[in-house]
Amino acid sequence: MNRTTIGMVFAGLLTGAALGFIALKVPAPTVNGEAQVTGKPAVGGPFSLIDQAGKRVTDKDFLGRYMLVFFGFTNCPDICPAGLQVMSAALDKLGHRADDIVPVLITLDPAEDTPEKLATYVKSFHPRLVGLTGSDSDVAAAAKAYRVFYQKVPDDKDPSRYSIDHSAIFYLMDKDGTLLAPIPHTNDVDQLALAIDKAILKQ
Repeated sequence: MNRTTIGMVFAGLLTGAALGFIALKVPAPTVNGEAQVTGKPAVGGPFSLIDQAGKRVTDKDFLGRYMLVFFGFTNCPDICPAGLQVMSAALDKLGHRADDIVPVLITLDPAEDTPEKLATYVKSFHPRLVGLTGSDSDVAAAAKAYRVFYQKVPDDKDPSRYSIDHSAIFYLMDKDGTLLAPIPHTNDVDQLALAIDKAILKQ
């Protein structure tokens, strides 16, 4: 198992653990003397980033629409492009039911992923896909809000090159910016479309 694979496995375990423990701690109500589990995962929140047109946008610009958020980077060799392809195909499969869903890619490599580079990259996937970048601190704040693990991994043979290990999850956000469902990136097109449909219909 190579270093990147080990990192991705660790990222997945870390993210799973994080999502398991970030539920809001509120007093549990009881029904017939039995405690009931309540609370929503504390995922998502304010962010301020730059879109592929060079415009500063915040989480407030997406209020009133669902967001399907994915964190990655344009030089990602396999997981990111595969995930974005599945995301795009799932939205197409949903047809008009996805009209209120904005697909969003937030880069984890702001040094490389300029607005211009993102503009070219997102065109390859979906016409509505929004690419977001920013300063290192802007991106770090967004990743922290979404509980995304990522770390730069230098190339053993060429120190000037690097990759980025990161957790990979689709975050379906409600129209008010709260998490509706975290969906594994391993879902295929049909599974992702069904998961989105179910999450929205439950509201």
